[in-house]
Amino acid sequence: MKTLFVGIDVSMKDFKAQFMDNLGETVSKRQRFSNDNPGLEALINLVLEICHSDSFERVVIGLESTSVYSWHLQMGLASNYQLASYHCQVYSFNPKVVANFKKAYVDLPKNDWTDAWVIADRLRFGRLPENSQVDFRYLPLQRLTRFRFHLTQTLTREKNYFLTNLFLKFNTLQQDEVFSNLFGATSEAILTEFLSPDEIAARPLDDLIDFLVEKGNKHFADPKATAEKLKIAARNAHRLRGNLLEPVNLILATSLETIRTLEKQIKNIDKAIAKEIAHFKHTLDSVPGLGPVICAGIIAEIGDIHRFPNDSALAKFAGLTWREHQSGEFEADTTPLTKTGNAYLRYYLIQAANSVRQYEPEYREFYSRKFRESKTHHHRRALVLTARKLVRMVDALLRSNQLYLPKGQRRNLA
Repeated sequence: MKTLFVGIDVSMKDFKAQFMDNLGETVSKRQRFSNDNPGLEALINLVLEICHSDSFERVVIGLESTSVYSWHLQMGLASNYQLASYHCQVYSFNPKVVANFKKAYVDLPKNDWTDAWVIADRLRFGRLPENSQVDFRYLPLQRLTRFRFHLTQTLTREKNYFLTNLFLKFNTLQQDEVFSNLFGATSEAILTEFLSPDEIAARPLDDLIDFLVEKGNKHFADPKATAEKLKIAARNAHRLRGNLLEPVNLILATSLETIRTLEKQIKNIDKAIAKEIAHFKHTLDSVPGLGPVICAGIIAEIGDIHRFPNDSALAKFAGLTWREHQSGEFEADTTPLTKTGNAYLRYYLIQAANSVRQYEPEYREFYSRKFRESKTHHHRRALVLTARKLVRMVDALLRSNQLYLPKGQRRNLA
């Protein structure tokens, strides 16, 4: 089938296109288009014109995944009904794939036109990732779950920043583990209503006990012991100079307010995700520990499971694979995680593994075994390996659409 290969290099303001046939010959003058709707329409018209004049039967278009700059272009090309008559396929490449392919050409310059040509040649080379095709059914859910990922990452950064300033004001509060949750209501009251550790150390013990009981909503099992521990921590804490207390207190109060706002936003997004995932029929939520948010994050990135031939392909798509490192008699003891796949899917699969291992004995035992076997980063390594094991179960449930059964019950049914 005579095929037109179109390589596109995208930037914020414009994009460059190169056109190539099956033999690697340029079939039209390279073109620059503005990155807007008129530019998209001009590209489509030019592709149709080339196909008509040179009798091309098929169109394959490739571009790099460059943040959001290529998003509208990819969607517009994939949904165009005129291009569909040429069996148009649109591929979004990880920039690493294009950069590594380009290394085969040792004398190519670095510019946008060359990058577009390399993308077109990569398309011509074949062995293209079929799972990069656009599936519009999952886009609304994907935008929500990816935004939630952004919010959780932002919340984590904000909490870490808060803790750095907390150390400046009251370092022993964290060191002595006075409260189990430094972001709870009681800890917040201590930090906002007392200007310095000196005020806490000077407060009578009975008053401090009453304060903890009131702010902790009577949840402390032994408020007296907690109050005594708090007073000791306040006496032992480093002291800030007087002119530093006011700005640090303001930063802590503002940071706490930001944290509360982010937590509220995540709850609102969770509700929207739960509403959107209800439109998709699946059985992932039959697995103990998997709620609507985690299920949505997994399904939004996988899309149609039949894009993947097996669970190994799905694991590779998520970046949950390890490259062998061997030469002659040498074989490395540890192999690094590839991390070249879909970062969002990898995140939700790891979150799922961490949740499922707390409910399912099969995964809990697997995690514990890998934890013991790991030489370094025990929790992280064990959790990633558990996520890889979970991929097989996710793949099976999405293909069969059957309810999950624990290991013992599976044997009984067999």
